[in-house]
Amino acid sequence: MFTLNCKGRLLVVDKPLVMGVINTTPDSFYEGSRFTGIQEILLQAEKMLREGADILDIGGQSTRPGSEQIGAAEEIERVVPAIETLSLHFPDAVISIDTYHAQVARKAVEAGASIVNDISGGNFDEAMLETAGSLGVPYVCMHTKGSPENMQQQAIYEDVTREVLDHLIKRTALCRKAGIKDIIIDPGFGFAKTISHNFELLHNLSALTMMDCPIMVGLSRKSTIYKTLGTDASGALNGTTVMNTIALLNGADILRVHDVKEAREAISLINAYLDKRSRMKKNDTDGS
Repeated sequence: MFTLNCKGRLLVVDKPLVMGVINTTPDSFYEGSRFTGIQEILLQAEKMLREGADILDIGGQSTRPGSEQIGAAEEIERVVPAIETLSLHFPDAVISIDTYHAQVARKAVEAGASIVNDISGGNFDEAMLETAGSLGVPYVCMHTKGSPENMQQQAIYEDVTREVLDHLIKRTALCRKAGIKDIIIDPGFGFAKTISHNFELLHNLSALTMMDCPIMVGLSRKSTIYKTLGTDASGALNGTTVMNTIALLNGADILRVHDVKEAREAISLINAYLDKRSRMKKNDTDGS
C-alpha cells in the first residue's frame, strides 16, 4: 500500500487507481481526448468522476511522436483556466498537471492541481525537480529518451527493461535529493520505444516493483495496440482493456486512460479474481 500526500489530502493506493486524461489541446494523438472549451472540459470531468476516476490529468501540450512543442506561456494559457474551473466545480477532485515545464507545474499547482506528471522525469527542464520538491506534491517520474520530436529515433536498447529500471532508479534518487517525497514511476510506454520494446516492458513490469514506488502505466489507445490490431486509436478500446489487464496482473498501481469506465471495470474484475485466488491458496494451505 502507498499513500500520496496531495496538498494535505491523502490518496491511498491500496488498490489500483484510475487517472483520466483530459487534453486541452487541438492535436493530441487521440481525437476523443481533445477538449478545448471550458464547458467541454467540465462535462468530460464530470463523466470521468462519475465513472470512477481517482485523478484527472490535465495536459496542454501534445507529446505524441513527432509533435511540435509549444512554449510554457501558451501551455499555461491552456491549462490554468481549466484547472481553476475544475477545482471550483469539483473541489474534492484530485487534479494532475501533465507538463515538463517547471513554470507550468507551479502555476497549475497554484490553480488547484496537486500532482505533477512529467514525461521527462525532470530531464527537459532543469528547474523541474527543485520546483516539484518545493511544491510538496507527488511527482510522476517517467522514462523517455530524446524529445517528442525525435524520441522514436532513440529507441535503441540492449535490454530495455534493465535500462528503463536503471534510468528510473537514478532519476528517483535525484527526485528525493530535490525534496520530492511521493514519487510515482512510469516506464513510458510508447516513448522512445518500439512495439517490441513495449511488449517486453509490459511482460517485465513487475521488475519495477523493486523500487517501492507506485507504478503508473499509460497504454491507453497507443500505437502499440492499434498497429498490432490493424486499426487506429479510435478502434483501440478493447485492446487497451486487454493491455491494462496484463499491466494490472504484473503490478500496475495506476492506469492512465482515456476511458475510465472500462478501466474501472478491468480493475474490479482483476481484484475479484486475485481475491478468489488468494482465498483458494489459503484453503489449500490450511488443508495440507
